[in-house]
Amino acid sequence: MRLAAALAGFVVFLILATANGAGYRFGVSDGAIYVPAVMLAEQPASFPRDAALLRTQGQFFLFDDAMGAVARATGASVESLFLCAYLLAIALVWIGILLVGAEVYPSVWLVLAFGAVVTLRHHIPRTSVNSLEPYFQARILAFGLGIIALAMFLRGRQVTTVALVAMAALCHLTTALWFAVLLGTALVVSDRRWRVPGAIGALTAATVLAIAIAAAPTMDALWVEALGGRDFIFVNEWPFWAWAANFGLLALLWIAHTVRTRRGTATPRDTALACGATALAVLFLVTLPAVAAQRALAVQIQFSRVFWIIDLLAAMYGIAALGESLRPRQMTAVALVLIAASVARGGYVMLREHAERRLFEVSLPDSPWLDAMHWIGRQPIDVHVLADPGHAYKYGASVRVAAGRDVLLEDDKDSAVAMYSRPIAARVVDRRRALGDFSSLTVDRVRDLARRYNLTYLVTESTLPLPEAYRNERFRIYALQPAGPAS
Repeated sequence: MRLAAALAGFVVFLILATANGAGYRFGVSDGAIYVPAVMLAEQPASFPRDAALLRTQGQFFLFDDAMGAVARATGASVESLFLCAYLLAIALVWIGILLVGAEVYPSVWLVLAFGAVVTLRHHIPRTSVNSLEPYFQARILAFGLGIIALAMFLRGRQVTTVALVAMAALCHLTTALWFAVLLGTALVVSDRRWRVPGAIGALTAATVLAIAIAAAPTMDALWVEALGGRDFIFVNEWPFWAWAANFGLLALLWIAHTVRTRRGTATPRDTALACGATALAVLFLVTLPAVAAQRALAVQIQFSRVFWIIDLLAAMYGIAALGESLRPRQMTAVALVLIAASVARGGYVMLREHAERRLFEVSLPDSPWLDAMHWIGRQPIDVHVLADPGHAYKYGASVRVAAGRDVLLEDDKDSAVAMYSRPIAARVVDRRRALGDFSSLTVDRVRDLARRYNLTYLVTESTLPLPEAYRNERFRIYALQPAGPAS
């Protein structure tokens, strides 16, 4: 019965989390980089021009090589692999919720209330992270493992806690780092046996991090320009409200903990976790000068994401502080209200705000853009495409995802990857400047770009006096030079 209830709960959690995120969609957002990285791992001859860009971020992950190997061994489609990975990530988050709830809450209704709150996807102010994502994102996989590690800490399973954090590091290194600081601090605070090795480990890690940040290059003006005005990267430029909102999460956590301590329901391990959350905030503040100085490594690690974990703990203990003061019927009422809020928000998002979407779009939806990309995808593997640099956002999928071919510029994700490499940043700026305003391209400029970057096809909504290779009701594909041999 318990297993059946947990599985039923997972189905509801999955639906609500996905609906509140505006539906599962293959290849969107970070998928514009993740999916081609898996394609490249599966077929190393793919993306002869863009492979260096794709590997710039892919070098930090193992999932692309693992998924590519599975695709080669089984013949499974990339779409099915990403759906399975998404389901696994959400399942790990749900398991973590159940395990944490069993340790913290006196009623199963409060566990359900916590789960309902987690489904309410939201952005952590002025950071590059959302609480959940409606597509496969490696950090959500690590996040789920981290929540389970948190539950194991509350149960006193210290070795299992450390092992789970190590597993999370294989999925997403920086997300695992936040849980390592949180739970490492908690272990040191709650158990004297960890204090000497913990102090040695913390000092060693801090020294290595400081040396690495000092040795890293400073981002110059061109590198910063490539980032495309991302206002979350340099946290020293945050407005006051962002500071208040994020540190308000830490304040809320401590208020909830203080209430529970006075009530006598907080345990020493709860106190240790509150100290761990404070250590995350301290880490953010200590590294702030390096971020303000635009030291590359400090910027790349994105220490502001620590507030994602603090947000989780604030919700977890906020519900505990509220729920413990209620009678059983009131706990049930609170849970039902939060579940109803999740249902209402998810329903509004899917039925009104994004009525054009299905709850699960496992593959790319049919459209004139996808039709044009299918034609491109049937061309030789070495073709090079010129398209609107905002095409992934405008048309729903990038050239790399929909056609599996190189593209001159996909501005949003290329500029995101540029944060990790000065040469890629130079590439992005060079192509952005050369391309200029795509909507005002002339034939002479197109031909100049084709010569400069060895472009094969132009995909556009405009009519131009160029050799037309294919058209549909919305897009025209112009041949800029002969394509290479079939591959």
